[in-house]
Order: sequence, then C-alpha cells, then structure tokens
Amino acid sequence: MRRDILLTRRVQPAAIFARAWLACVTVLFVLPLPALASEAEPSGLATTRSDLSAKDLRRVLAVTRPTTDFSKAEQFEVMQGGAGTSTKAANRDAFSHSSANITFEEEATFKVGNGLFRKLWVSAPSSTQASDGLGPLFNARACQSCHLKDGRGHPPEGNPDATSMFLRLARTAETEAEKKAVAERTVLNFPDPVYGGQFQDLAVPGLASEGKMAISYQEIPVTLADGTKLSVRQPSYSVTDLSQGPLDPRTTLSPRVTPQMIGLGLIEQIHPADILGHADSDDRDSDGISGKPSIVRDHTSGELTLGRFGWKASNPTVRRQAAEAFANDIGLSNPDVPLHWGGCTEAQKDCFTMPNGVQQRLGDTELPDPIMDLVTFYSQNLAVPARRDIDKPDVLAGKKVFYDLGCASCHTPKFVTRRDAPNKAQAFQLIWPYSDFLLHDMGEGLADGQQVGDADGREWRTPPLWGIGLTKTVNGHTFFLHDGRARNLTEAVLWHGGEGQKARDGFAALAKSDREALIRFLESL
Repeated sequence: MRRDILLTRRVQPAAIFARAWLACVTVLFVLPLPALASEAEPSGLATTRSDLSAKDLRRVLAVTRPTTDFSKAEQFEVMQGGAGTSTKAANRDAFSHSSANITFEEEATFKVGNGLFRKLWVSAPSSTQASDGLGPLFNARACQSCHLKDGRGHPPEGNPDATSMFLRLARTAETEAEKKAVAERTVLNFPDPVYGGQFQDLAVPGLASEGKMAISYQEIPVTLADGTKLSVRQPSYSVTDLSQGPLDPRTTLSPRVTPQMIGLGLIEQIHPADILGHADSDDRDSDGISGKPSIVRDHTSGELTLGRFGWKASNPTVRRQAAEAFANDIGLSNPDVPLHWGGCTEAQKDCFTMPNGVQQRLGDTELPDPIMDLVTFYSQNLAVPARRDIDKPDVLAGKKVFYDLGCASCHTPKFVTRRDAPNKAQAFQLIWPYSDFLLHDMGEGLADGQQVGDADGREWRTPPLWGIGLTKTVNGHTFFLHDGRARNLTEAVLWHGGEGQKARDGFAALAKSDREALIRFLESL
C-alpha cells in the first residue's frame, strides 16, 4: 500500500527523518498569491500553476522561498529527493536505488527496467533475437556502459575507451530557410552531411567505425586573490582515422560526458511555470543573469513545450531522452526514433547493407513499446540520495558563501513538483536539485560553438547539483562540466564565465577557509 506522498516510507535514522516528516506536514506562513492558470495557456508552456489550490500555492511559495538563515539546516533539506529520497548507505550503489516511495509492484517494474538498462546488445542477426540490433554504428553496447553505475561519465584520460564521452556534430543554420526551420522548432541544427549528428567510434563486424576522438590539454595557470597558485586545463578536440573522408569544414565538435541519472522523474514533474518564472532573457533586473528557456517541439504531440533534459535542454521528457540515446548511442530503433540503422547517413552506403534487428513478431522497431516503457520507468525512478552533514558548521558556512556569491541565481535550490503528476511517487514533492533548468551564457572558455535549438554556442543548461558530492564514491573520479575538463569542484567553479563570471571572480577572491567551506557544502549535496 502506498504511503502518503508527503511522508517518507523509510524513516531511519529516526532523529533526522522524524524532523523531515514533521516539516512536510506543516503549513507554513502565507505569501502573496499570484493568479491561477487560465485555460488558454498551453500545458507545456504554462506560466502559472494550474495544478494547485490557492492554499497549496501559498504553501509552495512559502517552502521554496530562498533561505536567509544559515545558522542551521532548513526543514526538509536532508530529503533532497522528497519522499522518494534514498536513505541507503552512500556507497558505490548510491545512484542505483529505486525511489523510496514507489509501490511493491512498481519495484518489480523498476528491476526489469534495470535489467534492460544494463543489457549488452549484439549485432543482427543473432541466435539471441531478443538482444540483437546493435549499430551498425554505435558508441556503446548498453545504457549502463555510458551511465556508469547510473552516474557521471568521464573523458578517456589516456585510456582508448571513450564510451562515456562522445562528440556531437552540427553546424549553425545559414540560409533563411534553415533559420526558419530552427525558429519554428522543426529542427535543432544541421548535422554533418557524411557523419551525421554524432561521431560514432564503434561499429559492428564487417563495417569500419567513423574514426576516433582525440583530446589534448593545455594547462592554464590561475592565481587566486590570496596568492594560491593552481591551474585549469583547456581541452582541444579533433577526430582521427576518419573512414569516410574529412568532416564538413562548417561542422563543430561538441564534447559531452554522460550525466548522472538520479531524480529525472522528479525533474520531469517540475511545473513549467516554476521554471519559466526564473527566466529573464533580457536581464530586466540587471543582475547579470539572463537565463532563458529552451522551447522545443514535442515529437509526439507536435506542440511546443519546455526542454529540460540534456546538456542544452533539447529534450522535454525522460522517454524522449532515452529514445534518442537508444537510436544514436546504441543504434536501436524504437517507436519514438524509428531509425533501424541508427545514425547512418545517406552518404554511408555500406552502413545500410548491414542487417538490422527488426522482428515483425515483436513490432515495427528493434525496441518495441514495452521495452521503452520499462527503461523509461527505471530512468524516472532512480532515487536521489539523502544529504549528508547538513548541520556541520563548515557546510552551513559554505552554504552561505554559495548564496552570497550568487550561485543560487542559476542553481535554484528547490521546487515543489506538480500535484497532478502521472505517478504519485513524483507528485507534490519538495525537491532540491539546485538548478533552474534554463540556458545560460557560460562564456567563451566553455563555448562549443554549436547551436542546439534555442541554445547558442556559448549557452548550456544549468546542471543539477544534487548528488555531485558522491561522484568520486560512485564513479571513482571527480571530472566535472560538460566535457569533464574540470578535475575537481574548484576547477569547475573557475571555468564559469559569461553570466557566471561574477560568481567565479567572487570565489577566486575568497579567503581559503571560505573556499574550502563552499566546496564542503557542494560535497554534502
């Protein structure tokens, strides 16, 4: 039997979670009430909450108000994934647990989805017909191969295996017709005419891969205000051993490491009004932060909606994110992206001579709907781990520094999810992702020069910070940012430019004790 969504199903240790439970059922003070949604608002782009009563809306406004008291932890703070937060040990499996508030029957669905997420696919034809269809060109044989332990990928770092990192290939719209197509959201950008939208360094037997990714680094010295000397590394990307000739000279290379998987279903159920409410594309308040939403076209309904997944917020749903990964990363067609030969382009004639894994008795694509449903459910219900050390003086001091530097302007601490979420496990949950899910100009240093829909070559979606302190525990490394260039959290902060420049410079000017406190706060997330 499902527990009430405002309660935690597992209540250990008792001292911490009793406090969270009591806080969850407290009606807080009343704030001014904005207008409720009108029926004319498109559901995917609604600017007011249509799912809440006036009473609930007041509660939500109160509980999501930014804190001004850094003398103690906030109520609910330990349960950063709401009632679904995992309270299990913070070990290598910390990102692989199911949401704590799903039903017993849903646990079974989660486990089957987990099996499919870990499944190693093989090329067709195969005696194991339920496992064939790989490629012909691909980057990995399993979802888990990229999302290591459901966590964060990393650069090759001297290892030829680049499985958890890949290159997006694209050019910006040039003609008026192309610009119109992007403006109307019928395309995001324009892939390389030969190699397509993603560089694939693996291929099935009998077919040459597209080539190899090459990375070199230049160390750039940085001296902080207190005299501390360190360095950050500037990466340079290229491709070698190209099997189909050179890339188009207009094609840009955008490196991407795979992000962690936790909390995706909760992110999906943040009401669009709460994300759009943080947008300030023209920086009308003159705070230097001008986050803008990524508006994309839903491939199922054809309607405009809010993008919130991916490094440039190009996908609106967990299912669409999974469908594109299956098609482009592994080469498996599915009802959402029915490409039986994956990322093969018309110029790659040999690719289309290879067999695919479509079996009519199972459906029209290599992955039928039931598999997509199971993997989507698994991806939506990977639990966010509980916070650690939230009452420690250095963590509280670091939290204050985080707010004082303006980090919370983009890394929005908390939201309350939709009350009308399809699955009650994600409904009306107070969550702490530390992201506004908007696009921000991060400066020339982090620019990839690649347009992706509304995102230009300097813009990236604010990545959620929850779980970031467990990266080393789960994945054995501390590589951060979209391409893993930052070798630790300090370097990640120092790479912030553009809208993040003021916070970066403030960090560089801090005393050592304050810098260390900020890092301790981030490590507690």
